[in-house]
Amino acid sequence: MTGRFSGKTALVTGGSRGIGLAIVELLASEGAKVAIIDINEEVLTSTGNELRDKGYTIFTKVTNVVEPQEVEASVTEIADTFGSLDILVNNAGVIRDNLLFKMTDSDWQTVMDVHLKGTFNAVRAAQKHMVANKYGRIINISSTSALGNRGQANYSAAKAGLQGLTKTLAIELGKYGITANSVAPGFIETEMTKETAKRVGVSFEQFIQDRANSIPVARSGLPRDIAHAVAFFAEEASSFISGQVLYVAGGPKN
Repeated sequence: MTGRFSGKTALVTGGSRGIGLAIVELLASEGAKVAIIDINEEVLTSTGNELRDKGYTIFTKVTNVVEPQEVEASVTEIADTFGSLDILVNNAGVIRDNLLFKMTDSDWQTVMDVHLKGTFNAVRAAQKHMVANKYGRIINISSTSALGNRGQANYSAAKAGLQGLTKTLAIELGKYGITANSVAPGFIETEMTKETAKRVGVSFEQFIQDRANSIPVARSGLPRDIAHAVAFFAEEASSFISGQVLYVAGGPKN
C-alpha cells in the first residue's frame, strides 16, 4: 500500500474508537503500519480484526498507558515487530467532569494520570527508538478545554499541561530529527461527548445542535477532521514545524 506514510510505523494510544480510530484508519490507508494500544481488550480486539479485514497492517496490544512497564514493553514489541517507530500519537484519554466543589481526588488524579502520565510514559519509551533512527513525529492530542472550560478543572489542566510538554519535547528532541506538535480539538462527535450530553441531561442530537450554533463553520466536528490535522504534522514534509498547537475547532478560539 502506497501513500504519504508508506514504510512508516505509527503508534496510536487509545486508538480503538472515536478520534483515535479515525487517526489509525487515515494513517493505515496511506501506507503506515499502525500499532494500537488500549485498555479495553474487547473493543481493541474487535477494532483490530475489522482493520485487518480492510487489508491494513495492524498491531494491537492491551496496555494501560498509566503503567510505565506496560508501555515500555509494548513499545519495544512494536519496534521489534515492525522494525521502527516513526510516529507517535498520544490520544488516550478519559473525562471525569464535575464542578470544582464536587470534584473528588479520584476525579482529578485519574484524568491527570491518563492524559499526562500516560503521554509521558509513551513519549519516554518511543523517543529512544526515534533518536536512534534520527527521525520521529510526536503528536499529542490536547483540547480547546486547555483554555478553560466549566466543569473541567481536571481535564483543562491536563490538556494545558500537554501543550507545555509538547513545546518542551520540541526543544529537547529537535536535534534528533524529531518534531513534536499538538492538535487541540473543539467539539467533536464521539463517545466522550455523548457522555457529556448525558451528564448535562440533554439528547446527543440537541447537544450537537446547540454546540454547532456557536461554531463559526456552523457544524460540529467529526473524528476525521482531527485525523487530517494529525496527518499533516505526521508527514515527512512537516519537518520544519515543531512545538506548535493547532486548534481544530471550526473557528478561532481565544
